[in-house]
Amino acid sequence: MSEHSDFSVRKNEAEGQYEILVGGEVAGFATYTDRDGVRDLPHTVVDPKFRGEGLSKPLIKAALDDAKADGVQVTPSCPAVERYIEQNPEYRELLA
Repeated sequence: MSEHSDFSVRKNEAEGQYEILVGGEVAGFATYTDRDGVRDLPHTVVDPKFRGEGLSKPLIKAALDDAKADGVQVTPSCPAVERYIEQNPEYRELLA
């Protein structure tokens, strides 16, 4: 697995997703919906040409850090997000 160091993550409110960009190209996304102070994270996708490059972890981390900054709880409907929280107990406090 080759980790990318040249990436950024942005929140695309119009599309309801967090996007990870590599060289300006959207390499993956994590969808979200907000309702009653809870942010559901139901789906995480990395483009096939970027898979295996370690991009889902920083994408999920950015989404969780943003939820914490926004003061909302999280429902990890996506198995990858659920696994990330299990492996990173500092995010368990966000669970709805």
